[in-house]
Parts: sequence; C-alpha cells; structure tokens
Amino acid sequence: MCKVFKVSRSGYYAWSIRKPSKLSLYRQVLCKGVEDIYHKSKGRYGSPKIVAELRSMGLHASRPRVARIMKDKGFRSIITGKFKVCTTDSNHKLEVSANILNREFTARAPSEKWVSDLTYIRTKNGWLYLTAIMDLFDRRIVGWSMSTGMTTRETTVAAWNMAIRNRSVAPNMVFHSDRGVQYASEEFRDLLKGNSVQQSMSRKGNCWDNAVMENFFKILKSETGHHTVYDSVEVAKKELFEFIEIWYNRQRRHSILGYLPPEEFSKSILKKAA
Repeated sequence: MCKVFKVSRSGYYAWSIRKPSKLSLYRQVLCKGVEDIYHKSKGRYGSPKIVAELRSMGLHASRPRVARIMKDKGFRSIITGKFKVCTTDSNHKLEVSANILNREFTARAPSEKWVSDLTYIRTKNGWLYLTAIMDLFDRRIVGWSMSTGMTTRETTVAAWNMAIRNRSVAPNMVFHSDRGVQYASEEFRDLLKGNSVQQSMSRKGNCWDNAVMENFFKILKSETGHHTVYDSVEVAKKELFEFIEIWYNRQRRHSILGYLPPEEFSKSILKKAA
C-alpha cells in the first residue's frame, strides 16, 4: 500500500499513531455543536443564530465557517414561503383610532408599547384563530388566545386578559393593532380605556403600520410549516403553545435583541438596572 500511494513506511506508521491536532479536535466539537443546535431548533436556525448559540456555549466560529459546516452536513434553515391571509374585517362603522404608534417599533421600558394581530390556522376540523399581543420592549408575546370563533370575547379580550396577568400595564401605554372589528368593538375599547391605555390603529389596508406583528406571524408560519394542515384543533393548539411559550419567548434568538431570547433579554436589562 505504501508503494501504491508512494509514501514511506516510517511516514505511514507515524501517521497511524499520531494524535489528532487541536484544530482537528476543535472542528469535531464545533461540528457536533452545530448539529445539536440545528436539531434542537427543529431546523429553524440558519448560520447567524447558530453562531450566537455556539458563542453562548463558549465555542467561537465565524458565520462563513458555520455555513460551510451546515453545507457539508446538508443542513438548511426552514425556507420561508410567501403567504398572505387577510384576517382583518375593517368593513364596519365602529370608531377608528388614530395611528399613534406611527411605526415607532422600539420601546425603552416594558409595557410602553404593545402591538397585536390575529391570524388563521388551518386544521382538518376547520379554522383556528390565533390572537397575539407583543410587548415591543423585549418582543415577548405577553398574551394570546386560540379560538374556533372570531368574537371579540374569544379573541382580543381573551388575549388581553392573559397579557395583563403576565405583565402589568403602564400608564398611557400605547396599544396598536389593525382596524379589525375585534379591536374596534366597544367591549375591547372599554377594556383599554379602563386601564388608561392609548389605542392606536394602522391606516386602512397598510400592513407596514403593524409590521412587527406581521413579521411574528410570518416567523410562526414559516417555522411551524405554513403549508401544514393540522389533524385537529387540539393538535394545532399544542403545537402553537410549544412554539410561543417554549420556543419563541424563551429559546429563540432575536437579531433585534442582540441575538438573545426575549426572556434572557429582559433579565439582562433588569440586572443592569439593578
């Protein structure tokens, strides 16, 4: 074999007992780390977020290097498909609020600005309606509701009640949404007024005025598979609960938060303040 490959016998024996180099060992650890993170995220993470996760584990690698490892292993983040489902029923004669938020999607403190929206989830038993409320301070979903009906009580009121259990409302907080009937209803308006909240609404037909919530639903549907038709409403509820409460709020790294999950970001800010 040495003759065929034109190497010396001494060179072959030296190679056979040589220990792996530090660089080789580090690459093995790095590859294992990339693989574990990719599978833990259920294929949701691309190279930038994997790099951030590796750093939190004390492993340092450039994004191009991680991208090469992913390519070698055949790993790709879930491809975001284009979709648009209109859930806004703004064809009503109810009062419409001015756009106070005005696309200012940053907040300096918790409960300074909340945004909300509603979307459809397809199941074999029919539609499931998901209403979500996000605090722009840490991008946490502070309240949500899942229902098979679209009444105000089942959607926005239920999500609001969860939100105020999870996080206190600050005086003069801004609550922004589209012009949907669930948000414009007298029942929901009374809830906001009773908590001294300023209601804000997007301009008619302008999704960019509520871009952060639009983006949240885009993330949710792409990372859970927006072509998915769930076997039942209960299966969909279980999957969405896992995505929102376990993955999105506590584990998923957000580029806008310096690649920290919402819960970790909040803790880091409070720790600095203390």
